[in-house]
Parts: sequence; structure tokens; C-alpha cells
Amino acid sequence: MVNYFFEDTDFVFKGCRECNAWLKAVAESEIKKLGAVNIIFCSDNYILDINQKYLQHDYFTDIITFDYCEGKVLSGDLFISVDSVRENSVTYKTEFSQELLRVIVHGLLHLIGYDDHSPEEQKQMRTKENYYLSFREQLFPAR
Repeated sequence: MVNYFFEDTDFVFKGCRECNAWLKAVAESEIKKLGAVNIIFCSDNYILDINQKYLQHDYFTDIITFDYCEGKVLSGDLFISVDSVRENSVTYKTEFSQELLRVIVHGLLHLIGYDDHSPEEQKQMRTKENYYLSFREQLFPAR
């Protein structure tokens, strides 16, 4: 089950039902089960505070993932800075909605076990993100 929360932002996420179905399909294709996943949309300042408090990092980021997985059941908190996602969409010349979906699946991929510390891991992560974004388009073709 995916739950959505909003902290220090006026952002409203539309499409929870489609996102839930997509994330469930992603988990299943990776031979995992979707457990309790919380997606918390927040501001840059909110995520910076979490980054400083829990990870001792003093910088902004688009997502922080806290992993509570047990066995094949995916559970965790995905803190997503809407501000950083918006900036990234401008930087990478993508639609905000597409960049947001990329960040969401990026967080789920972390819960699945993928990492992005080395260049090889980053390449694998980007390949998986692209694959699952395309997969989502197949599940929910543009109307």
C-alpha cells in the first residue's frame, strides 16, 4: 500500500491510483511485494532538515529514501522535494510530471536494492528508471 503525505508544500499530487498500480507492477516485476511505502512530498527546506538531522548531509537533494524492507516486502519512506524536482525538470529539459515519476521510481528502486554510488550503479539505475517509465506508459497510455 502506498500512502501520500505533504509537508511544507502546497503541491497536490494527482494520479495516486495509477501510481499505486504502477509501483505495484514495478515491485512484482522485480520479484518483490509492495508493502507500506510512504511518499512524502515536501519543500527543499524540509528535505534539507531531514538530510542534516538523519544523514548528516548539509545539502539539498531531490529524494531521500529510508528503507524498512523485510525480505521481499518493500517498505519505506520516500521524501521527495518538489522544489528540487521542479528545478531538475528545467535543468534536464523534461516535463515536471515526468521528472517526478522518475524520482518516485528511483526511490522504489532503492528499496528494491539498487544503488547509485558508483558510475556503474548510476548507469544501471538510470536504465531501470527509463525502463519502468516506459513500462508505465504502456500501462497507462496518454489520453
